[in-house]
Amino acid sequence: MHKPKYVNDIRKISGLDQSEIEQLIQVMDKFEFRANEYYLSLVNWDDPDDPIRRIIIPSVHELEPWGQLDASNEQSYSVLPGLQHKYVSTAVFLASDSCGGYCRYCFRKRLFIHPEQREILTDLEAACDYVRNHPEINNVLITGGDGLMLSTSRLENIIARLRGIDHVKIIRIGTRLMSYNPYRVLNDPGLLELVRKYSLPEKRIYFMLHYSHPREMTDTSLEACDRLIKAGGILCNQTPMLRGVNDDPYVLGDLFNRLSYAGVAPYYIFICRPTIGNKPYAVPVEEAFNVFQNARSMCSGLGKRAKLTMSHATGKIEVLALTDENIIFRYHRAADPDESGKIHICKRNPEGYWFDDYQEILESIPVEDPQQTVNFQN
Repeated sequence: MHKPKYVNDIRKISGLDQSEIEQLIQVMDKFEFRANEYYLSLVNWDDPDDPIRRIIIPSVHELEPWGQLDASNEQSYSVLPGLQHKYVSTAVFLASDSCGGYCRYCFRKRLFIHPEQREILTDLEAACDYVRNHPEINNVLITGGDGLMLSTSRLENIIARLRGIDHVKIIRIGTRLMSYNPYRVLNDPGLLELVRKYSLPEKRIYFMLHYSHPREMTDTSLEACDRLIKAGGILCNQTPMLRGVNDDPYVLGDLFNRLSYAGVAPYYIFICRPTIGNKPYAVPVEEAFNVFQNARSMCSGLGKRAKLTMSHATGKIEVLALTDENIIFRYHRAADPDESGKIHICKRNPEGYWFDDYQEILESIPVEDPQQTVNFQN
């Protein structure tokens, strides 16, 4: 049984020289660092611009003033500590306060900066009562942190309670451990048994994976994915578009293809959130759209399923199209159900990193109510 050791002190990274470590100490004073032996073994230490290195090793540019701590205003959707209800049909349990590694571009780094304010779910009974009393909720996302950092017994305690609520059909587990530490699956047959027990034909367990670069899809990682699939889990992948990691259409297209080959559905490509410390990893919206479109052109239909979106405070906003003068957005999901599906046509801004950087030139076009516009005939 292989169990990678975790590393929480940047000074213990053998691939860094002393001058690099001295520069990064000041970053560690503000943002935490965590990695493990398995993931660090994927780094090409001879390449200072190695994409795996950029994902996990701090950069002094993280100290540049940019963004805010809660870029999507998640706090406003927290109905209980560690329970968010932003979209009508979805509840989010922030059930874990740890990860297999700390992504340098993390949008919830506030959970790790202020340990006294970690917003983690502490009252599972109250959270389940909330879900039970809101029949519109048909899916629950268990995340954090990382949902698979929970022990299997703790995870089963949550899942068993949710399976006791009839209107909860989908349970999702947000995890990056297929990239950071796939031995979490390979070493724990009990986790696979849990999936077999609770991922049912009429209501599945989904694993929301996080591969950002094709090199993360190692043979070891793919073996872990295969075991989850054979146990009955449904696998999807989401990642931000990241400067120096996957902002190349050939890299992103390769990722889409490899995911589709492995039976992992490409789900979301996110615009990197304007969170404090994230500027060196952010890609402007219009550049990201062009990379995304070119990447999709290299894929079959099964590789094209991802949507380019941003998790804005008001909802998930999809980037739909560019013209010579305009950019077109659509609410893929909105916190206000009446806004879902609405189109926003804005003036182009090549320097824009977020929806707030755009000037709307046409009012939002409402989506017609199908019950009023469709004439159903026998």
